[in-house]
Amino acid sequence: MKAILTATILAAFLAAKAVAAAPVTYTTSQSFEDVAFELEAAITDRGLVIDSVSHPGEMLERTRADLGSDKTIFLKADIYSFCPAALSRKVMEIDPLNIRFCPYGIFVLQYPQSPEKTTIGYNTYPEGPMKEVEALLDSIVREVVGLD
Repeated sequence: MKAILTATILAAFLAAKAVAAAPVTYTTSQSFEDVAFELEAAITDRGLVIDSVSHPGEMLERTRADLGSDKTIFLKADIYSFCPAALSRKVMEIDPLNIRFCPYGIFVLQYPQSPEKTTIGYNTYPEGPMKEVEALLDSIVREVVGLD
């Protein structure tokens, strides 16, 4: 019984590690504002709707002193969330638990140590149908930084 429990825990850990793989990032000399503008356009030009834009950079800076920190993590950091209906339906018809990935997000950020650069990226997904979502995110991000 202990071996089964150990194997189950190990399998869950490995599955979590697969989902928590390193994100894909691109860095550009474009301003944060320009990258954010281009990202909004790249998303909406595909007929997609941005569900929300969250501002974790502002939140982290606003709460920094209250939490006893003197470290600025980001100069600016936003996450654009959206969930394309047709693609989401496709991946969820294959596996309804793919709902856990929706909405999909693309982040834009600037680090204090390199304010002349802007980083844009997205999370990677497990092998299978979610790779189509990842391809969409990559095509959007590559368009924004001028690679496509």
